[in-house]
Amino acid sequence: MSKSDDRFCRSVGQQASELNEWRHDDLSAPELLFNRELSLLAFTKRVLAMASDPRVPLLERLRFLCISCTNLDEFFEVRVASVRQRMQHGANQPGPDGMTPKAVLEAIRQAVLKMIEQQYHVMNEELTPELAEQGIHIVRRSKWTRKQRRWLHHHFRRELMPVLSPLGLDPAHPFPRILNKSLNFAVSLEGQDAFGRDSGMALVRAPRSLPRIIRIPKSYTRGPNDFVFLSSILHAFIDELFPGMKVRGCYQFRVTRNSELFVDEEEIEDLARALEGELLGRGFAEAVRLEVATNCPDSIVRFLAAKFGLQDDSVYRCDGPVNLNRMSAICDLADRPDLKFPPFQPHTAKPLLPAGNLFAAIRRKDWLLHHPYDSFQPVVDLLRQAVNDPSVLAIKQTLYRTGVDSAIVGLLVEAARSGKDVTVIVELRARFDEEANITLATRLQEAGVQVVYGVVGHKTHAKMMLIVRRERGRLHRYIHLGTGNYHQGTAKAYTDWSLLSAEPQLAQDVHRIFLQLSGLGRAQALNQLVQSPFDLHRFLLDRIARETAHAEAGRPARVCAKMNSLTEPELIRALYHASRAGVRVQLVVRGICCLRPGVPGLSENIRVRSILGRFLEHSRVYHFANDGQPETYAASADLMERNLFQRVETCYPIIDPKGAERVLRESIELAFADNRSAWELQADGRYELACPADGEDSIALQDVLRAEALDA
Repeated sequence: MSKSDDRFCRSVGQQASELNEWRHDDLSAPELLFNRELSLLAFTKRVLAMASDPRVPLLERLRFLCISCTNLDEFFEVRVASVRQRMQHGANQPGPDGMTPKAVLEAIRQAVLKMIEQQYHVMNEELTPELAEQGIHIVRRSKWTRKQRRWLHHHFRRELMPVLSPLGLDPAHPFPRILNKSLNFAVSLEGQDAFGRDSGMALVRAPRSLPRIIRIPKSYTRGPNDFVFLSSILHAFIDELFPGMKVRGCYQFRVTRNSELFVDEEEIEDLARALEGELLGRGFAEAVRLEVATNCPDSIVRFLAAKFGLQDDSVYRCDGPVNLNRMSAICDLADRPDLKFPPFQPHTAKPLLPAGNLFAAIRRKDWLLHHPYDSFQPVVDLLRQAVNDPSVLAIKQTLYRTGVDSAIVGLLVEAARSGKDVTVIVELRARFDEEANITLATRLQEAGVQVVYGVVGHKTHAKMMLIVRRERGRLHRYIHLGTGNYHQGTAKAYTDWSLLSAEPQLAQDVHRIFLQLSGLGRAQALNQLVQSPFDLHRFLLDRIARETAHAEAGRPARVCAKMNSLTEPELIRALYHASRAGVRVQLVVRGICCLRPGVPGLSENIRVRSILGRFLEHSRVYHFANDGQPETYAASADLMERNLFQRVETCYPIIDPKGAERVLRESIELAFADNRSAWELQADGRYELACPADGEDSIALQDVLRAEALDA
């Protein structure tokens, strides 16, 4: 094990020796919690492992590599930026895990250095050679033929050079503002320009309008799938931007900046306008990371770091393109379906086909949909039928993320223009979707939709749709509740649960929450829904305590949950207490998990698994055995402080017993039967990939559910 690996294990695992010091009566001991930031990095490490998995199609492996890079970008933009700000503001006290911000940043540094080394190893030593074997070539400058060089030179002069604006650095041209995550080149020069200046340094920015991957025409190469990095072309011909001068060196660099937006909602009158102002400055906020090419001289690295206000510990050298995630374009450009996941057609139950009457189908029974195995289209079609139905009087919906060309937004616009009463709760503060949400909110308002921006101080993260319809002289409500967003694109790639229902009490609960969000008044008691920030946290604690009491009385007890992240300390302590009482606890946590499983005398009855596969595991499910009267819920909320105390979230019961059994099987039991794509969290913080025992059948949760959907 390398020194950096050892430091990473100490930070994430806190080492077994520290566990020996744990006092059995102290469930708040910091060594019982993993650090949140390092746990998130461990998830990105698991994503990166998919890029090396030979069972994954080759172009999908490349996509996983790019996802790991994108995840790392966001990690610096949000999480590292947040830790740095705490240090700058003098808040250096330890977190619940006992680590100070300074210690967290040091541990992050060691983990990221190792991860970057692995990313470029995967690209250079694994994927690039294997792609070449399949006729997909990433052609390096040293391998260009004379014919290719001529075409690329012509392409540079015709397509690239006209949009490039080199900037010589001198007193009249100070160091410019560099946009977040943009590709730039530091150029070392020798000689004097037309005005006698001899600064020795210039910068060249690669505009975002330029594609980062260029396909070489078939007539100039060996096949249709030969590609060149934009950075390679600029390196090769950058001297043409500086006529009469000698280019001594050309070095890529990229800066990552803090991308959190801060708006004091209590001090502003117009949230949308305030956010628009903040968005203008997001691309030029405080720098948190500098990426440079490995061959960049130390003097230039120091110069760049100083200009961005960064120390050496925020500089990362890259053995290849600094914008590695842009290689994802190859996955789309290369026409090789045999190297991608096979096409998948989601299942749609016959009564939910668009030709049928969806209102009648939902009146007869609740419909539970597991996306993407079940199509998301019935949710869209229900809204479409509501828009075209003269008996529908009102539509209410929450929107968190929807996509740029959302059919749902178009239908809401159409509904308002046709005279229906339409109210939409738009969460403007959905991270990285703020600009898109401001645009769609404006579009909705212009169509006559009543747009509400949620509640001051609380993001509206609940996924709800309510349709009010007049039937035989009376008003009836139809609802959709989900664990994911109203985004048709992610509904094909994320696993989520949807419930279509006309159950009166559940529909009344949804109606009351919409009143709460759009109007003023105290929170009303709900029949079946559980809501944060008011009672979801206490509700979950009570359910765990009930299972603990069952176990202490000698009755079978079980808690199962599936979520994206688990960080809330009080719930973790409750699960530890349940485990000590003998409750069987099974957790499927895709990303961050601060709970430490498998510790003797504490959590030996807790198992934690993370599933990675073709689809992003995104659903949230909570199940309690309850001494033979099980309760199963789906929710929009993870078990994080922000979800439980700072967001409007909903948790809804799966009332139908068969539906509840399905949720338990497909979200929990198959995850613990999985021996191909499941990673099990160990007591020391490591994740181990499950594999079939000798003679055991290979089981992958997503493969099982996809096959069942195809056979349905």
